[in-house]
Amino acid sequence: MKFRKSLVGLALAIGSLTMMSAPASANMTLKAADVHPEGYPNVVAMEHLGQKLEAATNGRITLKMFPGAILGDEKAMIEQTQVGAIDILRTSLGPVGPVVPEVNVFNMPFVFRDEAHMRAVIDGEIGDELLAKITASPAKLVALGWMDGGTRNLYTKKPVKTQADLQGMKIRMMGNPLFVDTMNAMGGNGISMGFGELYSALQTGVVDGAENNPPTYFTQNHFTVAPYYSLTGHLMIPEIFVMSKITWDKLSADDQALIKKLAREAQMEQRELWDAKVAESVAAVKKAGVEFIEVDKKVFYDATAPVREKYGKDYAELIKRIEAVK
Repeated sequence: MKFRKSLVGLALAIGSLTMMSAPASANMTLKAADVHPEGYPNVVAMEHLGQKLEAATNGRITLKMFPGAILGDEKAMIEQTQVGAIDILRTSLGPVGPVVPEVNVFNMPFVFRDEAHMRAVIDGEIGDELLAKITASPAKLVALGWMDGGTRNLYTKKPVKTQADLQGMKIRMMGNPLFVDTMNAMGGNGISMGFGELYSALQTGVVDGAENNPPTYFTQNHFTVAPYYSLTGHLMIPEIFVMSKITWDKLSADDQALIKKLAREAQMEQRELWDAKVAESVAAVKKAGVEFIEVDKKVFYDATAPVREKYGKDYAELIKRIEAVK
C-alpha cells in the first residue's frame, strides 16, 4: 500500500513538473503591427498567418493586425514589442544592427548579385544563422522569418544613365552614413532626409531624386515628380518579422513550433505577393509615362567597392560565404 502511494505521489510530482516546464498556451489574441498600409504584401502575409493560426488552434490563438503605422513609427513599435505591448512586428534591419552587427552586411551596396541570390541567402544556412543570432541577442525579440524588401533603384527628375549624369544631383537616402556614402560613391550627392518629407522635397527641387523599390515609388506618388527610373539595383535589403520574447515565453512548445512553421509559410507567401505587387507597380508607372532606364551596373558596382571595404571589413568571412551562395 505504501509502495502504491509512493508511485501515485511520484506520478503527481512528475505531472506537476511537466506542466511547469511546458505550460499550455492560454487563449490569446496576438497584436501584429507594420508601418506598411493595409493590402501591402507584408501585411497580407501576416494576416494569412493569423488565419492559419486561428484555424490550427481551433480559435484558441487569434491575430489582430494593426497596419499603416497605427501604433507608431518603426522605432516606437520595436520598443513596444520588446516590452510585450506588440506581439508580432515586421521591421527593417536598421534598428537590429546595433545588437546584431552581422545583419549590417545586408545593408551594403551590391552585396547580392540579384534577387534570386538574395532569396537563396535568406532562405538558407546564412539566413537561419542570423535569425538565431537575433533571437539569442539582448534585443528581447524572437526572429521568426525574413521578408523581401525588393530591389532599390534610382529615380530622378532628369534621366540618369551614367555616373556623369549623377554629378551634382542631390539624392535622398535613408538616414544611415553607409547609404549616404553609397550614393556619394555612385556619383551623386547623398542627402539624409526623413521619408515623410520626400514628396514635397522632390516637388520643390530641394532634392533631385531618391531611390526605392517600384511599389514604394508608385504608392507614394513619387513617380509624378521624378519620372525617370534608373535600374541601378544598388541595394536589396531584406526585412524581418519578429515576436516579442515576452509573448513567446508564454507559448507552449507545440504552439511555438506551429508559429515557426507558419512563419516559414508566410515568408514564402510574402514573396509571391511581393512579385505580383512589383509587376503591378511597374505596369502602373509605365502607363503613367515613367521612363525606365537600363544602366551598366558594373560601373556602379566598381565605384562602390570602397564602401563595401569600409563597412564590411569586420564581416569579410560572412561576405565571402554570401558570395559563394549559388
